[in-house]
Amino acid sequence: MALRVQSLAELEVLCNHLYEGTDLAQRMQAEKVLLEIIDSPECLSQCQLLLEQGTTSYAQLLAATCLSKLVSRASPLPIEQRIDIRNYILNYVASQPKLAPFVIQALVQVIAKITKLGWFEVLKDQLIFRDIIADVKKFLQGTVDHYIIGVMILSELTQEMNLVDYSRPSAKHRKIATSFRDTSLKDILMLACSLLKELLAKPLTLQDQQQQSLAMQLLKLVLNCLNFDFIGNSADESADDLCTVQIPTNWRTIFLEPETLDLFFDLYHSLPPMLSQLALSCLVQFASTRRSLFSNPERAKYLGNLIKGVKQVLENPQGLSDPGNYHEFCRFLARLKTNYQLGELVMVKDYPEVIQLIANFTITSLQHWEFAPNSVHYLLTLWQRMVASVPFVKTAEPHLLDTYAPEITKAYITSRLECVPVVIRDGLEDPLDDTATVFQQLEQLCTVSRCEYEKTCTFLVQLFDQNAQNYQKLLHSSSRNPLEITVQEGCLAWLVYFVGTFVGGRLTYTSTDEHDAMDGELSCRVFQLISLMDAQLPQSSNEKVELAILWFLDQFRKTYVGDQLQHTSKVYARMSEVLGITDDNHVLETFMTKIVTNLKYRGRCEPVISRTLQFLNDLSVGYSLLKKLVKIEAVKFMLQNHTNKHFPFLGVSDNYSLSDLRCRTVFYTALTRLLMVDLGEDEDEFENFMLPLTVSFESVTQILNSSFEQEEAKRMLIGLARDLRGIAFALNTKTSYTMLFDWMYPAYISVLQRAIELWYREPACTTPILKLMAEFMQNRSQRLNFDVSSPNGILLFREASKMICTYGNQILSLGTLSKDQVYPLKLKGISICYSALKSALCGNYVSFGVFKLYGDNHFDNVLQAFVKMLLSVSHSDLLQYRKLSQSYYPLLECLTQDHMSFITSLEPRVLIYILTSISEGLTAVDTIVSSSCCASLDYIVTYLFKHVAKEGKKTLRCREISQDGQRLLYFMQRNPEVLQQMMSILMNTIIFEDCRNQWSVSRPLLGLILLNEKYFSELRATLITSQPDSKREVLDQCFRNLMEGVEQNLLVKNRDRFTQNMSVFRRDMAEALRSEGASDPSNLDMMS
Repeated sequence: MALRVQSLAELEVLCNHLYEGTDLAQRMQAEKVLLEIIDSPECLSQCQLLLEQGTTSYAQLLAATCLSKLVSRASPLPIEQRIDIRNYILNYVASQPKLAPFVIQALVQVIAKITKLGWFEVLKDQLIFRDIIADVKKFLQGTVDHYIIGVMILSELTQEMNLVDYSRPSAKHRKIATSFRDTSLKDILMLACSLLKELLAKPLTLQDQQQQSLAMQLLKLVLNCLNFDFIGNSADESADDLCTVQIPTNWRTIFLEPETLDLFFDLYHSLPPMLSQLALSCLVQFASTRRSLFSNPERAKYLGNLIKGVKQVLENPQGLSDPGNYHEFCRFLARLKTNYQLGELVMVKDYPEVIQLIANFTITSLQHWEFAPNSVHYLLTLWQRMVASVPFVKTAEPHLLDTYAPEITKAYITSRLECVPVVIRDGLEDPLDDTATVFQQLEQLCTVSRCEYEKTCTFLVQLFDQNAQNYQKLLHSSSRNPLEITVQEGCLAWLVYFVGTFVGGRLTYTSTDEHDAMDGELSCRVFQLISLMDAQLPQSSNEKVELAILWFLDQFRKTYVGDQLQHTSKVYARMSEVLGITDDNHVLETFMTKIVTNLKYRGRCEPVISRTLQFLNDLSVGYSLLKKLVKIEAVKFMLQNHTNKHFPFLGVSDNYSLSDLRCRTVFYTALTRLLMVDLGEDEDEFENFMLPLTVSFESVTQILNSSFEQEEAKRMLIGLARDLRGIAFALNTKTSYTMLFDWMYPAYISVLQRAIELWYREPACTTPILKLMAEFMQNRSQRLNFDVSSPNGILLFREASKMICTYGNQILSLGTLSKDQVYPLKLKGISICYSALKSALCGNYVSFGVFKLYGDNHFDNVLQAFVKMLLSVSHSDLLQYRKLSQSYYPLLECLTQDHMSFITSLEPRVLIYILTSISEGLTAVDTIVSSSCCASLDYIVTYLFKHVAKEGKKTLRCREISQDGQRLLYFMQRNPEVLQQMMSILMNTIIFEDCRNQWSVSRPLLGLILLNEKYFSELRATLITSQPDSKREVLDQCFRNLMEGVEQNLLVKNRDRFTQNMSVFRRDMAEALRSEGASDPSNLDMMS
């Protein structure tokens, strides 16, 4: 139904609701009407109405937004209409230069989009959309306002050309971006630099808003030019410190002129902070220019100019008091070492002075820890890389890092200790709470600290002794000031982190015996602190110190425990004198005592418990360590006493949130690994180990039967499900898994079934139980290959089938759920069910033909449940939720591989749904999804092809066995577009996209071509005729080569031949379409 034309007044009310309204329902309604306007034939006239007669800036913004969406649609407007829109907007902004900046920005964006999408389009033998730069020059001849708009157009165009639209073919984007780079980008950069020189030549009036706005737009334009993705590697901004700017070779002249760098340093010194940081951002990109752009002498000269600029900035540091400037300058310093070698830096004339200035700047920055904390990362990156390069410096010039690196390390350590009292007394945000940043900085510091390691260790030992003594005095003093104790514990936490960092740093360096002895000195102090802290339990404990100790223990484990350790290591020399720890066996005893202590006394501290359990889990992974661990008394105690009486975190009282129970899985995984070392076939020992769980299950059964205290039963079941999942995960042998199965079946599995029926609305309960069942179904290490006389495989599948059917039917009774509830309440559970079913179908421990033979409907029921759950999920949700797509598509692959009779028996609407989901998944970014789709499609196509081949033989026997195939063939004949569309998608992927799973794509493609030869010929003709005459013969030859030697069958040998041909075809097509004279590849977009 066509939307009625809105009046101006109605449209303005809509704008107010959309941009200023606080009522969510009104805003959503306004968005809905906006989408209807875009799809209506009256869209352009209504936009024009808003632009010409609208009384508010929001009306104009709405018009610009509608136009932007209109010109970005997959099916483009006619070329004449787009030219009219572009010219209209250019005239509109030229006639009204005083529009609100955000309106101009939005309108300019429309121009940029039209230009980009029409970059290769021809009208009357002219590339009609490329004359934008000529249009902009007209703006540059007008008033200052027009001047600013002209620069904004160029800036927005440069940014738009660089923007990847993932809904369009990436090859098309690269072709446009490359053409723009080669034809226009250098001219735009040179124009911007010359305009900046003109601006700097005039006296700058800082109060003049127009002048400031012009300077800002020009700097943004330069920055967009330098940020351009020159070679199509789509650099991830999160990898900021690794970036190298791939400047084109024909830009060398701009970069070789010293005036270019001088211009931006002068702009930094002349402009106010908001603008000077843009100048620094440009300099960051200049400093990141690829090395190969210059010859060696040119590079040395360029680096000299950069260092000269750094010296000027640091000698006049007033501008760095602005956080924006400071941050960009830190990035600039980090990039110097990213792109230049230490050997080149030390050769620069002013190196000794500059490195001293940088060191002083770094020390000052570290001392002011509360100022721009996110910038410290870049300074530490610079020093980390400089120190890491020391062994490779061949020049005679001194690098001076042995002087300054220890000072940097000392400043970092001191500054963190000095921040503790300030944070605690003023209630500020504690840097230690941001563990990701702390660990990143500590990793950088450990490299810096290894330069003159003796100085660093001596300093740290002094600090540790001093703080530990103060702490002991405070503990033993009669007053016991809690604030001072907390401050002292905060300092000790930092010191323990530092010791752990330095000990862990040994991995990255070839250490000497002296360094190992120093590590021993440092480690002794932490082990003594552990004893001191544990002696205060259970009265008091400090979470931050405990987390730091666990970090240290883990670093010590990685460095000095296990196979990698040289048993003659000097680290134990000092530790044996002071603590009696002579080797890693003694250390393991200390580790386990600490773990048991934490689990006993810190049950309410979730971060400490989860980190302790992670440490225990890491210890339990290696077999050589496991053999040593099981001999330790603390481990024997854990194996015999894993109850909430000894370990409170195993309790299920209301004091714990349900999410805290998650850590139990990790605990039982580690514990079961320890049990497995000496378990063998001892069923009695296994029964003893399972006794606490047996008692819990019996309690739950009684509670459920009496129908009282349901909440307690639910909490106990959640805990049990998590415990059992941990145990099942660690049981990787047939013998041990069979013990668990015999313990569970049938009594306790029926309790889990009952829980799913009762609490299906509560994911906190259903998720752990479903995950347990999914783990049970995993045939890891062939553990489910029961004896030939055992029905266990079938019994297990029947239980899984019941649970999936129960859950599926119950969850569908919830009806329609809101967007924020649909995943936690429904889709997450469905994805786990699919994962469990996939494990069962691919586990190779159930003969599914048996079910039909003996009239057992469990297999049919679970497949019907799969279909019901699937139809309740939209296609967009299937791909939007990663866990759901990664369980659904591999399950579908299993079904198409082994159960095609089920697929062919589905109703047409279900089959359409499944085939559409495959079609949409073929282009998914996730290769697990796209590869599974290719495999599923291949199985379907192969099945269909075999049936068609048998039909051709017309023997009575073939007809009898191919009723399933007949159904599928009939369906495909009624819906030929389904397979045709998938062929189009795969051909598009091969020819135009960055195809990462080429082998997977080739397998179904051959079958599709053989089944649809006529349609394949049409596609081929469409592509070839869309190209210039000079290209057609080359492309035609590519297609002939693709099918050369390929026979009319799907035998493995024939498939392999096609795959080889396709690899060559893809390369040749890319070469042909990339070369000059080829038309815009978007002409083939109609295929998808």
